[in-house]
Amino acid sequence: MSSSDIAPEKSARWTTGPAIVAYLALAKFVLHLVFQNYDYFRDELYFFACADHLAWGYVDQPPAVAVLVKLSTTLFGTSLIGIHILPAFAGALKIVLTGMIVRELGGRRFAQFLAAVAVLFAPVYLSIDAYISMNCLEPLWWMGCVYLLLRMINGASQKLWLGFGVLAGLGLQTKYSIAIFACGIVIGLLLTEHRRMLATPWIYLGGLIAAAIFFPNFWWQYTRDWPFLQLMANIRANGRDVQLSPIRYILEQLLLMGPAAGPLWTTGLVLLFTERMKKYRVLGWAYVITLTAFIVMHGKNYYLNPAYPMLIAAGAIGFERWTLKGAPGPSPRSSALSWVRPALVAYMVVFGALLLPYTLSILSPPKFIAYMDVIGIRPPASETHRQSPLPQQYADMFGWREMTDKVAVYYNALPADERAKTAIFGNNYGEAGAIDFFGPKYGLPKAISGHQNYWYWGPRNYTGESVIIIGEDDVDALRNKWCQSVTLVAELNHPYAMPFENRAIWHCRGMRVNLQQVWPKLKSWG
Repeated sequence: MSSSDIAPEKSARWTTGPAIVAYLALAKFVLHLVFQNYDYFRDELYFFACADHLAWGYVDQPPAVAVLVKLSTTLFGTSLIGIHILPAFAGALKIVLTGMIVRELGGRRFAQFLAAVAVLFAPVYLSIDAYISMNCLEPLWWMGCVYLLLRMINGASQKLWLGFGVLAGLGLQTKYSIAIFACGIVIGLLLTEHRRMLATPWIYLGGLIAAAIFFPNFWWQYTRDWPFLQLMANIRANGRDVQLSPIRYILEQLLLMGPAAGPLWTTGLVLLFTERMKKYRVLGWAYVITLTAFIVMHGKNYYLNPAYPMLIAAGAIGFERWTLKGAPGPSPRSSALSWVRPALVAYMVVFGALLLPYTLSILSPPKFIAYMDVIGIRPPASETHRQSPLPQQYADMFGWREMTDKVAVYYNALPADERAKTAIFGNNYGEAGAIDFFGPKYGLPKAISGHQNYWYWGPRNYTGESVIIIGEDDVDALRNKWCQSVTLVAELNHPYAMPFENRAIWHCRGMRVNLQQVWPKLKSWG
């Protein structure tokens, strides 16, 4: 064989569908690491604290995110870019997994490319992969299960249900909503020709594996009287759960996935219920059932985001087949549609790029506010925080260092004997987490709080003789009910922070009740 015969083969390896998907995955990874122009996200500060208190469960989440943060800080440190390496990598894997699903559904190179571009530019994925949380992991478990299901539908061994069970178990240890999706898949199997899979023992063994992996968190919740359910009940009682009509909920799915992915996932959903893709209709049923459940349960609009790569994959295949070139025999229809592929790609890239500043910290805050005015996009109506000039995913990255600095200046000016007995109390986990993360360089003690899992970590050894309180706006209650004397520590007025994080900081001296005794009443789950 001559060298000229070998060269085209080697060249082709770099232009295959999987290769193109890998390039786009790398591009997403680099995008997330390059644009680190804002500060730590509020939830990240809380997750740092959770990682210092590893457990099988937390009030508001399973344990996976705390483990992820612990792993990240051990490997890469606590720098801003260091803690964002793993979520950026998870985002890249999401693109790779989408490409694998396209191939399993029968898609060729263009379909893989199209689906990867759609996932790359989807606003919700750019947003959740920009910081460390359970949300960046969740699509990997959902779509990992889908990939294994497709393998079995296409003839692979039913023993893959064991791997399905492992992924589902890890998903339950990440976020409980995968249970709804798994139920959607089972119902989808019942409603399609693949109901025969329910007769194999492997699916039940997979279920047992998922239950075994999930059991430690289940036991943690059970032995503590179901903190997560208490949290959800409090949210509903306070009127903070999402109240969207079915139409509004579906419209917000279109906004979250953005114009680049919109044509693909909507087309994919329709195609999964056509005769051509009947073999894979279980995926369509799984989506519809999960969507219905979240609407009925008033789930947040982004809860469904892990399901979209499979719909995008199906839609990409539809467009690929519709515009297919090189089919045997004359193909005037394909020739007439030759312009569709480049036009569709151009549309996705242009609109995806236009929305990038809304999901990545590309622009400075003043330029970003001007950008929002130009494109006319504001935070969705389901958010309750539109007083801020920035949407929450950005506003929650500002003000924490300034708050900690002001607490530190006041705390370190106190007499040494008073400092030793002074607690720093945050009204929410963001404030407490900021003190815990930024405070050590100033010599600040660990914060206490009644919010979420901080309540379980208790008041430590503090009695309430001296408490610096962050985030309390009812100073009259402090003076008349809780404290013998109240001193203003500092005013907070960061222009980009959330309004409720710009409340004053107070110093309470001589609490009228012992902090150790009153602690059970300070529980704030919601």
